Amino acid sequence: MKMTALIIAALAVLITLTLVVQNMTTPTHLGHKDGQLAPMPSKPNAVSSQTQLADKQVEALPYKDSKEQTLAAVKNTLTQMANNEIMASEDGYIYTVFTTAKMHYHDDVELLLDDAAQVVHFRSQSRAGYSDRGLNRQRYEKFRSLYLM
Repeated sequence: MKMTALIIAALAVLITLTLVVQNMTTPTHLGHKDGQLAPMPSKPNAVSSQTQLADKQVEALPYKDSKEQTLAAVKNTLTQMANNEIMASEDGYIYTVFTTAKMHYHDDVELLLDDAAQVVHFRSQSRAGYSDRGLNRQRYEKFRSLYLM
């Protein structure tokens, strides 16, 4: 019985450490290539406007009048949302990290302006854990609502 309790405690510590490491490590697969953001993970903790997977798909957002106005609107929307820090902003691409208030989990959000289609692509993924309980979709919906105002 004591051995079982020790094994369970050791596994709990190992799982916790794994989550902490995942949460603190910036993913290396982020960014864009040839107009595409990273593909969706097998875990149900992400959404993207560039996926065909119905349970992870969100709508791309329409451009404003110009690329400059669109980029300004995207940045303004992020400013209105709590607990995020823009980590990278280059021509038509923004990478920001959202941190959940209670547990301090990090979620990576990317926005990519598509000049040809006149849309803004959105991708949001949790770093740690398996499920996000719909948080990334909720984040998209909030972003969308503020952006379209």
